[in-house]
Amino acid sequence: MNATMLLIFDALLLASIIGLAWAALASADARRSVILFIAFGLLLAVAWGRLLAPDVALAEAAIGAGLTGALLLAALQWQPRKTADTTNSEQPTHTLLETGFRWLVTLLCAALAGMLAWSLTQIDAGTAKDALANAVAANIDASGVSNPVTAVLLNFRAYDTLLELAVLLTAVLGIFALGPAQAGYRIAGPVFTSLTRWLTPLLILTAGYLLWVGAHAPGGAFQAGATLAAAGVVLRLAGRDQIGLPRGNALRIALGAGVGMFLLVGLALFALGRPFLGYPPAWAGALILLIETAAMLAIAATLVSAFIGGQPTEEKTRC
Repeated sequence: MNATMLLIFDALLLASIIGLAWAALASADARRSVILFIAFGLLLAVAWGRLLAPDVALAEAAIGAGLTGALLLAALQWQPRKTADTTNSEQPTHTLLETGFRWLVTLLCAALAGMLAWSLTQIDAGTAKDALANAVAANIDASGVSNPVTAVLLNFRAYDTLLELAVLLTAVLGIFALGPAQAGYRIAGPVFTSLTRWLTPLLILTAGYLLWVGAHAPGGAFQAGATLAAAGVVLRLAGRDQIGLPRGNALRIALGAGVGMFLLVGLALFALGRPFLGYPPAWAGALILLIETAAMLAIAATLVSAFIGGQPTEEKTRC
């Protein structure tokens, strides 16, 4: 593509993202709004790809659009549908206060967007913009990986990733507080069942590939965990009760594996006289892979637990 075609494509992509975002927020039908949100997430993944951020694009497509959309649709499953024979007198009316509040929120969002746009225009085009990239490039050999995103998330800024996994663990504890998981879906037809039989192994293999390739290319624990969770979601949608999610103590270990492995490695290094999560360059690659494997299992178990909507119960497998 030449520069003109790329400019036209970017303009259409931007207009589509803004239009879908507005439509998702303005739609009165919750289910239509969720579908529009999923489409919005997919286009946003394309936008991240155009910005040369494939790691973020993969995470947006897998988590922002796919898994989040599935979670919202699962939540809407229990929402009663509105009847179609409502009269005009039954249509919701907005008071003056509600209308004013809507306009206030709209203006505040517009002001925030304007401030962000102004901040971007004030960024100096000199070396300050590339300071982080230059610092990562200068120390990439000591990180144990060659992918700069993985180096930042699992080595240079490992504390941030540890806290993110802790947030996920806290979230799943809140999900379990809701009680037992919701009843599964009815058994799918032969077409979807056949699709599940080859799609599930493909998703598991893809998750393993994304985990392994994250050391030197776009991928990593978050993308792999979301892909692995997608296999469980597909099995759940097909009417299976056994969807690869462990039960009892095994589930608790899987959910806490990410935070637990981070703490175990950090404390072991601290006991050996190194800083907490200060990997020795010779061991950094192996330790990062170990932590990412545990994080992938924790992320997958958390997302599947969120989709089923509660603590799994012991049920017989339906074939």
